[in-house]
Amino acid sequence: MDRTASAVWKGTLKEGSGTIDLQSGVFKSQPYSFKMRFEDESGKSGTNPEELIAAAHASCFAMQLSHFLAENGTPAEKLDAKAAVTLIPGTGITKSALTLVGTVPGLDAAKFKELAEKAKAGCPVSKALGAIEVTLDARLA
Repeated sequence: MDRTASAVWKGTLKEGSGTIDLQSGVFKSQPYSFKMRFEDESGKSGTNPEELIAAAHASCFAMQLSHFLAENGTPAEKLDAKAAVTLIPGTGITKSALTLVGTVPGLDAAKFKELAEKAKAGCPVSKALGAIEVTLDARLA
């Protein structure tokens, strides 16, 4: 199975801009630029590669954990997963910090953390991010 995305860039790094398209059509000509990536700390001016990696990581992790919880006989009512991807200009992406609040009836905190750690290690995006630090802060609601 392949999934695709495309990016078009015009101009220089600092003055140029580009657009991103996703196979699903969720993004069509979504703008991105140097400012959006390196200067806008609010993250509101548009997307950037790190935000897309964070979205991929949080969603992959939540899906993987939901599978492990169901296998355990304790399906989740809700998993609220977030990923914060750290980019250090001149160094690169150094970290993805996962945070999770789960509502899982019938499951104790220790087993929840165990399965969350297993999902962190096993989700395909975590594996793809093997060159960086991946952390997890998981708790039950």
